[in-house]
Amino acid sequence: MNTGAKITAFAAALAAAFGGAYGIGAAVGPSGAPAKPPATGGHTGHEEEAAPAADAPGGLQVSDGGHTFALETPTLPAGGGALRFSIKDAAGRKVTAFTPEQGKELHLVVASRDLTVYRHLHPVKAADGTWTARADLPAAGPYKAFADFKPAAPGSRALTLGADVSVPGECAPKPLPAPAPTARVDGYEVRLGGTLDPGKPGELRFTVSRGGKPVTDLEPYLGAYGHLVALRAGDLAYLHVHPNEGGPGPDVSFAATAPSAGAYRLFLDFRHEGEVRTAAFTVRAGGSGASVPEDGGAEHGAGGHEHG
Repeated sequence: MNTGAKITAFAAALAAAFGGAYGIGAAVGPSGAPAKPPATGGHTGHEEEAAPAADAPGGLQVSDGGHTFALETPTLPAGGGALRFSIKDAAGRKVTAFTPEQGKELHLVVASRDLTVYRHLHPVKAADGTWTARADLPAAGPYKAFADFKPAAPGSRALTLGADVSVPGECAPKPLPAPAPTARVDGYEVRLGGTLDPGKPGELRFTVSRGGKPVTDLEPYLGAYGHLVALRAGDLAYLHVHPNEGGPGPDVSFAATAPSAGAYRLFLDFRHEGEVRTAAFTVRAGGSGASVPEDGGAEHGAGGHEHG
């Protein structure tokens, strides 16, 4: 089976979404059932087709709103490489003007299809509208890139578009990490509390500590004290949300709603002492929600940040 077929087989049609947040971003995932996120939908890969429903989740489409995520490097060598792309308008021209959001003209996230690798990248834009970012992808297999942006043209809306990326070689998808109440990364411990229930709002709370002491001097990152990306296991649907007001720790909280039961992977970015770190969690909407047993174990961060 070729890589494209593997990617298609791996992606299941699932549904989910988040709304509201205290950190800067979040991503979630439906693909079958409509949710209520802002207009950040995705596309199936064809530039000319019926417009998606206004409440479709983001990241599932490569084209939407008259714009296309044109990935010039859909295949990267083992270990990663330079990811190059552009955003094209309906006439096929590269877009060069964007409205900055959360301090950036465009946000780029790359995740492995099994959700064990996560990269929040900061690409650099050339004068002709070509973006470049170094993507360190440690293992062979299928990945997905997400471009989150708002063109500066009058009447444009914010969009999140997704495109497949692959690293050739033998690969075996890893199972989704089990839910756990804490994640440890670089000496920090991040504890997750709250619930995630289908069809009704709940609160997710992340508490950051180091050496057993709460971290009360988190530093702003992209305009807030936390940045959350959440991806639905299976289809990797993505939704970007915006922060509520809050202080510099130790707690960072998000209001979230999952319209369907299922597994989600959460990636919390936080900055302290000048460095951004990522804590990763698995949660399940429905049943026990996002709350996990005290003895669920601890998970190490599985994310990364790179500059283009």
